[in-house]
Amino acid sequence: MRHPGKRVVIAAGGGGDPIGTAVVAHALYPDRPVVMLSYSWERLVVDPVPGPRAAADFTGLRHLTPHVPLFTPDTRPVAPAGSTLPRLSAELASDIGLLDPYGGVPGLARQIQEVVEHHGAGRVDVVDVGGDVLARGDEPTLLSPLPDALVVAACATAGVATRVHVAGPGLDGEIPEEVLSPRLGDDTFTLTAEHCRAVSGVFDWHPSEASALLAAAAGGLRGGCLVRDTSRPVPLTRTSAAVFRLPLATVLSLNRLAHALYARQCPTLRDAEHVALRVCGFDEVQRERDRAAELRSGVGDGAPGGGVRGALAALDAWAAGVTARHPTARYATFRCAAEGLGLRGRDAVEFRSRLTRVRPDLHAAPLLRLPTGAARG
Repeated sequence: MRHPGKRVVIAAGGGGDPIGTAVVAHALYPDRPVVMLSYSWERLVVDPVPGPRAAADFTGLRHLTPHVPLFTPDTRPVAPAGSTLPRLSAELASDIGLLDPYGGVPGLARQIQEVVEHHGAGRVDVVDVGGDVLARGDEPTLLSPLPDALVVAACATAGVATRVHVAGPGLDGEIPEEVLSPRLGDDTFTLTAEHCRAVSGVFDWHPSEASALLAAAAGGLRGGCLVRDTSRPVPLTRTSAAVFRLPLATVLSLNRLAHALYARQCPTLRDAEHVALRVCGFDEVQRERDRAAELRSGVGDGAPGGGVRGALAALDAWAAGVTARHPTARYATFRCAAEGLGLRGRDAVEFRSRLTRVRPDLHAAPLLRLPTGAARG
């Protein structure tokens, strides 16, 4: 049975992409409800189990279609897995269906076809925050091309009319804006603070950096922003608030990994990993497995102690150090600052909450304005 009226949008990259996708969906369809499809494929700080989650990793799901489970207020990840999607679904008041890449390209295509048929949508809108959906695969800073490439290959396989939206080119810290620029075309629109209003509270607890940068740019912030795991600040420019629309065929021709996945019709995620290794020279899922093993053994976990109070006291010294190394930086994501000061998980959330209370002048929502001058008493 069809249930017309809802537009179908796909958050291509997992992690915090559902937040940016909600922003873009509001800009595209301000007066229409949407159903969002997303992986539960998150950073190890959220989900200590490497790789994406499948339906069996949750309780409390209900089925939107035979092969697409839907998050509900009662959905919970099965320990030790973690996921932000149940809470996002509740706070964004949005239907979010779970994409399952373990069935490879054909399985994802079947999920997309079912949802489009269920809602009689006729078209899907794919959203990627940052732009690695346009990666050729040989960019030296590329980190996570596989989720986006699988979505592109699946949409092509499904045969559904598809538009791809790149929001905030370069904001994920993977491919710089200037490298992406020749690939983006000129079909574009600009996000505003109003488009982000519904997601503003999410950043109080969600560790997404790329979507936070997108909201910051839409709100008018400009200048370099420090994020974790990069060697340079991510610049917030006027283009950072832009969304570029591209035909699926154009994206498929640019993204060599997506094209290879589509051509091979990889039937499982493991098969897709092998293709990614051949095309891009690395397997990001294996990297996650290796990193998870390091975290379990304590390797590389040399963060200083002192808790939230110690981190607040050390903030100015930390900021002085990072701005000395990166003079163009004016902001940092709260996640970057918290982890730089040795905080993770609940402590990182508490750090943000307390900092915005005791030093509100440093809160350039949703970012941290880097302090200058001497520490305050």
